[in-house]
Amino acid sequence: MFGNIYRDKVVLITGHSGFKGSWLALWLKELGATVIGYSLNPPSTPYHFQLLGLDIVSLTGDIRDKEKLTEAVNTYKPEIVFHLAAQPLVRQSYKNPACTFETNIMGTVNLFEACRQSAYVRAIVNITSDKCYENKEWVWGYREIDPMGGYDPYSSSKGCAELITNSYRNSFFNLNDYGRSHQVLLTSARAGNVIGGGDWGDDRLIPDIVKTTAKNESVLIRSPRATRPWQHVLEPLSGYLLLGQKLLEGRTEFAEGWNFGPVAERPVTVREAVDKIKESWESVNYLVQEETSRLHEANLLKLDCSKASAKLKWQNVWDFHKTFERTACWYKDYYEQNQVRSRDDLQEYLFAAGQKQVAWLK
Repeated sequence: MFGNIYRDKVVLITGHSGFKGSWLALWLKELGATVIGYSLNPPSTPYHFQLLGLDIVSLTGDIRDKEKLTEAVNTYKPEIVFHLAAQPLVRQSYKNPACTFETNIMGTVNLFEACRQSAYVRAIVNITSDKCYENKEWVWGYREIDPMGGYDPYSSSKGCAELITNSYRNSFFNLNDYGRSHQVLLTSARAGNVIGGGDWGDDRLIPDIVKTTAKNESVLIRSPRATRPWQHVLEPLSGYLLLGQKLLEGRTEFAEGWNFGPVAERPVTVREAVDKIKESWESVNYLVQEETSRLHEANLLKLDCSKASAKLKWQNVWDFHKTFERTACWYKDYYEQNQVRSRDDLQEYLFAAGQKQVAWLK
């Protein structure tokens, strides 16, 4: 996979204890990488990273702590960095906007500065969000050339993180100077709503369903008509890893922004998503209680991923039905059989990718 480029590479993941970060750490270990994780204390109990029992270096630290982050980069000398650490919640950003901006903006700057001073870092993949775009709630998917924006503090902070990425790419990691005054290629990646086993975070649909079902309660659905670009967590991770491969190969044409989202099907609402989970885990029950809060949150948002399809030859592996089936079954197996099926899901995903003959399997 990925040209075998990750074998024996030292890889730093910021936010490795989070949902996406833990799945990325698992996949990189399967690829033979030496993984270094840098993250805050576990975001939930239980939490996926601990359940995986991975043999990696796991550092506890805040990306706002510039000295500690720089020390980690200097000590472990990663060749590639996947930056996932963030304050990831819209509603939390309304409660604590300063923390959100400090983490998602200055935390990103701190990482870029640490990498800029390193003699070993060759590639950086900055993971932002589909919410980085100026959202007009139209039916078309956002393209990489569309303007950055953000109504709420979280979305705004992610738009800013994209602008910072572009600034560093122009000012310090300029492609015209690559191989002469510097050796770093910097890219950014935006993905939609990812789901899958092992997410117990706050204020997210699937964890809300899981936590209430585990207590034999009904989950309250606050935005039943909102649509999201649902995809399994392994889908964008394959895109991130593919981007990382290209950067490590010195392919300067891939050092830019990329979207990774599900194929363009009809919009799927929150209510339909819950019904789909219930098909595979019959214990799930819900009540619709539409929120009267004045807090603004996007109702319609999707990405145009034709660039990744055309230039990276990236494609989805699991459709909407398989995504929700595997997610529901992961939690059902965990709560009813005390089994952690993450490695099984990864192997099943790879098998399906092989059947589709996806580009990154070569």
